Amino acid sequence: MKIRSIQPTDYPAVAQLVREAFQQSEHGYQGEVAIVTNIRQEPSYHPELEVVALDEQNDELLGHGLLSEVAIVNETMSFTGLVLVPLAVAPTAQNQGVGGQLLKELEKRAKELDYPFISILGHPDYYPRFGYVPASRFQIQAPFPVPDEAFLIKEITPDGLTGVSGMVHYSKAFE
Repeated sequence: MKIRSIQPTDYPAVAQLVREAFQQSEHGYQGEVAIVTNIRQEPSYHPELEVVALDEQNDELLGHGLLSEVAIVNETMSFTGLVLVPLAVAPTAQNQGVGGQLLKELEKRAKELDYPFISILGHPDYYPRFGYVPASRFQIQAPFPVPDEAFLIKEITPDGLTGVSGMVHYSKAFE
């Protein structure tokens, strides 16, 4: 498997993969393709924070991951980090480590760009194995009702969450 930055020629295949992956998920497809498309239009979009996993033998698309900027805001400060939306793996490639490899690559790139944290709204049985913990441990809240164990965060740089607290504010791409 190889992981590389996305290219515009990948967009149609990625849209199909994201749709298929989420249709078979616990919560079903919730418009993730539109969110991805909207994020790509934002001034803060970093193409290097959108990656694809490909089969080395035939270049078949196995997975996709995208990080975009998010703010955690309290009464006196705002902190910029990243949010993972989405992480998608082709149904035929699930449970083979593709998602974990995509996540590790995205974390590496986030650290290189000096982002302090990654926030995830995700499966509580999956992301904790990669070091993600409930955001509530840092007095960080979601802007909508969500189970505590599914609203997760991870420090990417040392002390990346020191002094960080407040409400997550997603970009307009999520509306």
